[in-house]
Amino acid sequence: MKDPKETINIENVVASTGIGQELDLQSVAMDLEGADYDPEQFPGLVYRTQTPKSAALIFRSGKIVCTGAKSTDDVHESLRIVFDKLRELEIQVDDDPEIVVQNIVTSADLGRNLNLNAIAIGLGLENIEYEPEQFPGLVYRLDDPDVVALLFGSGKLVITGGKEPDDAREAVDKIVSRLEELGLLES
Repeated sequence: MKDPKETINIENVVASTGIGQELDLQSVAMDLEGADYDPEQFPGLVYRTQTPKSAALIFRSGKIVCTGAKSTDDVHESLRIVFDKLRELEIQVDDDPEIVVQNIVTSADLGRNLNLNAIAIGLGLENIEYEPEQFPGLVYRLDDPDVVALLFGSGKLVITGGKEPDDAREAVDKIVSRLEELGLLES
């Protein structure tokens, strides 16, 4: 049986930063090739990078959110590109603005089917939400690491809320050991 930690895949990294000044998004949108800005639909300007693939949401306040990256390195590289593009427009950007990872979404596979009804009872109602009529996954809130795991009957997991890539590894370990303790994960 494959170690579930080997199946962990980062699906999305969301990070935030800022340039410490207000921006005229209308003029930035006109000068920044490839920028999408439709304030009727969304208050921020959207600038997509191709390599690495991500989207930077740039707000009037100077705050920037990067989403869609597949690693923390990709976030830093994408934002470096955005900072350079803004500098080309003669917008003042510090040499190394602070970038804070807000959320890492990962997927994993336990490699076997799960009985979510039994798991819901076994894990106890204080840390889980399971309403199969509303949503097919069981929502399991862990305290350490502070993440939320969605468990599906297929054995697939989605882990969200992590700040470090290792949070997913730790969460998978805890989920596997807890389910084994309860006898709900046949090896």
